[in-house]
Amino acid sequence: MSWQRRFHTRQTTFRQLEIFMRVAEDASVTKAAKHLHLAQPTVSTQIAKLAEALKVTLFEQVGKRLFLTDVGKDVLEATRELFNVMDSLEMRLAKREGLSLGQLRISVVTTAKYLIPTYLGEFCQMYKDIEPEFQVGNRAEIIERLKRNADDIYVFSNPPRELDIEAQLLTKNPLTVIAKKDHPLAHRKSIQWDLLKEERLLMREMGSGTRYAIEKHFTQHQLPMNKMVTIASNEAIKESVMAGLGIAIVSQHALNHMAPGNLVELPVDGFPIANSWYWVYPKGKHLSPAAIAFKQHVEMRLR
Repeated sequence: MSWQRRFHTRQTTFRQLEIFMRVAEDASVTKAAKHLHLAQPTVSTQIAKLAEALKVTLFEQVGKRLFLTDVGKDVLEATRELFNVMDSLEMRLAKREGLSLGQLRISVVTTAKYLIPTYLGEFCQMYKDIEPEFQVGNRAEIIERLKRNADDIYVFSNPPRELDIEAQLLTKNPLTVIAKKDHPLAHRKSIQWDLLKEERLLMREMGSGTRYAIEKHFTQHQLPMNKMVTIASNEAIKESVMAGLGIAIVSQHALNHMAPGNLVELPVDGFPIANSWYWVYPKGKHLSPAAIAFKQHVEMRLR
């Protein structure tokens, strides 16, 4: 008990712990400073003060990389538990106040960034004191956030079933074949895939939910994929298709946001590929009032 009293009388603040958690998750003071909108020296100073207050070494520098020490890992685990307790308290207080306050943390895979922001904007107009945090990443990045329970709710096109999760259908996300507007086959009413099999097919990286759905479709229908080129982002794929580098298979929702008039959907037999987005969160997680209300708002708008 005497150690606990000494711990609680030290000058450790929630802000220091928040900064520490961000640095630990980013493994970088520079990245954490950008995320927190703080000057880099401020972040370094707060980490130093926290380490001094706890009388421990939290990080070690190896070359240019930052690593948690063993005790730093213990502090990170305890910090996450502490903030989970505070989130739970905030949720209970929010229930008393309706939705007049609170946070809403959402992480989505890249393709869903064309879907969710519209509804998030509407929701925040309705509940002006809700503080949203919106993260977009590739599938691997969002899985890491899901493992850390970093957010209230997630959106995947291919839920990671290997994890202990709840996955509920959000809406359909058909995948369609696109080409530049002056593609030789652009004005055909029907196209057999064999006419396209020698085209370069621009694909997202391995592990992408979109790529998984495409490869599954091609395997099931025994379609050839002869010239695949991996490109890291939807925006880069769009620019590459417009430049005539090849064709691509993308979300119809994404196509609606991709340079209208410069890209066309090709009417390929057997396409679009049936695909969907899902709400995902850890099994057993109690969604915050804000997350429940946002989920209901999106589902109502999609009816």
